[in-house]
Amino acid sequence: MCAQTSLNEKRILSFSALLASGFAVGGLVVGVWMGSLVIVFDGVYSLVSLLLTLLSLAASRYISRPSNGQFQFGKAVIEPVVIAIKGSVILSIVLYSLYSAITSMFTGGREVDTSIASLFGLVNVIGCGYGWWYIHAKSKRFSSGLIQAESKQWQMDTLLSVAVTLGFVAAYGLTLTPYAHYSIYADPMMMILMSFYFIKVPAGMIIQAARELLMMKPDRRIHDRVDHEVAQVSQQFAQDIELNGVAKVGQELWVNIDIHSDSQQLDLAEVEKARHLLKTKLASLKLDLQLTMNVAI
Repeated sequence: MCAQTSLNEKRILSFSALLASGFAVGGLVVGVWMGSLVIVFDGVYSLVSLLLTLLSLAASRYISRPSNGQFQFGKAVIEPVVIAIKGSVILSIVLYSLYSAITSMFTGGREVDTSIASLFGLVNVIGCGYGWWYIHAKSKRFSSGLIQAESKQWQMDTLLSVAVTLGFVAAYGLTLTPYAHYSIYADPMMMILMSFYFIKVPAGMIIQAARELLMMKPDRRIHDRVDHEVAQVSQQFAQDIELNGVAKVGQELWVNIDIHSDSQQLDLAEVEKARHLLKTKLASLKLDLQLTMNVAI
């Protein structure tokens, strides 16, 4: 990772941490004061997001430091480890909240002042929406798995705030009808509906991180691009160049190439030229290419 990318990553993560701290404190205070399961969940999620952001920031700083020899193949593996931890923690929170909401549905629901809750939800929507927009825009400019994971966190927080606000507005409208006695079930019901949706996001983070840690085949776009470029380069040289394996680990792209030669001597100048050409062609992927070329006779 270049120095400028690392600096931008730290700035974005620091901004995310500051914003998350404000929502965490606000959500917990208002949620406990009103006795709302959904608002407390929103506050707890923001607090955990803050802690996970600090974890990402610490990982970013550690990755950018010079290697001390402990990581013989680089520190790129730290990134998917951090993302897997973040996904696991978020998934645990969602599952626990789902359990609490189902329990609440069978124990008489929850009485909440829906007018104040709706106003609080609107403030959250605006703030979280801005955080998501800002970090998502930055993630397009600076290729970083940590920033992309951060963007997903804010996406979940924004969608959570929208769902909470709409739910409380609907519950407030219900209090003005003959069915007002059902409004006590609005809070746990919203939590149940949101939990089923939000499970998929952290699950996706865990699966993607696990694929990188196990060095499995990357997404189709990356694999097909590498395969195409290797085939193009092979046509320009006398030796047969074949793609043996490709994996994405953090911000590194690991590519193994086999060079088949019928002659007893290998033209090292051509091999170096092929290496340089491949690095140039794959530079647009914005990943740190780790290219290994093996001679297969």
